[in-house]
Parts: sequence; C-alpha cells; structure tokens
Amino acid sequence: MKEYDEIIRQKGLPEVGQIVLSKKYDTLWRVIEKREWWADLGKDPKTKEPRWTHAIYINYWRIQKGVEPGMGKTMGFLYTLHDNTFEENWTIVS
Repeated sequence: MKEYDEIIRQKGLPEVGQIVLSKKYDTLWRVIEKREWWADLGKDPKTKEPRWTHAIYINYWRIQKGVEPGMGKTMGFLYTLHDNTFEENWTIVS
C-alpha cells in the first residue's frame, strides 16, 4: 500500500471528483475513478521474466455543456513513479 500512496503523493494526483484541465486540448475533465493497478514494464532483458511496477489508474470524464454525467467521452491513464505524464498533460483546477 505504501507504494501506491507514494505515487499519489509524489505525482500530486487528483482525487475522485476533482476537475482537471488538459494542457494539450484546453478541455475540462472530472476524475471519476482512481484505483491501484500494475503497469507492465516488459520482459527483463537478461532473464526474459515479466516485470511489473505499482501504478495508479485514473479514469476521466469530459465535461461538456448539455451532456449529463456518465454520458460522453471518458479516458483513462496509468501513472507510475517512473513517468511525468500527469504533470506534462494536466493541471488540477478544483
């Protein structure tokens, strides 16, 4: 459990219900799901054994006028300690 808490803390990931802004598309999204997950790192080059690391999966719902919650576009991403994709792509709005 500590590994997942550390990802959330270090990456500054949002909580369920918070709104984030996509830096790439300038659109608003609500966090509708956040859960612990495992990310595949591919096979070890020497042993050919599979490698896994702790990750946090966040599912987003796009906020649009006239579209009721639960309808419309959603997307999800995995975040690990080994990437900066949340910081590069999102800003927490509220």
